[in-house]
Amino acid sequence: MSKKSKYSDLKRTSNEAPLKEVIDRWFKAYGYEDRAKQLEIVQAWPELMGVAVANRTKEISIKNNKLVLKMDSSVMREELSHGKSIIIQRINEFAGKEVINDVWFG
Repeated sequence: MSKKSKYSDLKRTSNEAPLKEVIDRWFKAYGYEDRAKQLEIVQAWPELMGVAVANRTKEISIKNNKLVLKMDSSVMREELSHGKSIIIQRINEFAGKEVINDVWFG
């Protein structure tokens, strides 16, 4: 039984391939796929949570499958803390896979 190499996705399969396919394979092979998905989530934050929440969000990042939010409103932070499961669900549905499993407020 042969082991699959980390770089086996980089092997040439033909002389021609769509650019998107090549980039997707490259991202996957080098582990950038998750980071790209995280950047998409951060960019889509206003769409996912609405303008009011986005305007009160001062910092947003994803570390170790945890969404870390810094809010400028203690009231908004308290409201969002009660809806963690909804936030997690929306983000994971947007991403098409489990990217977030917890939300932390700073």
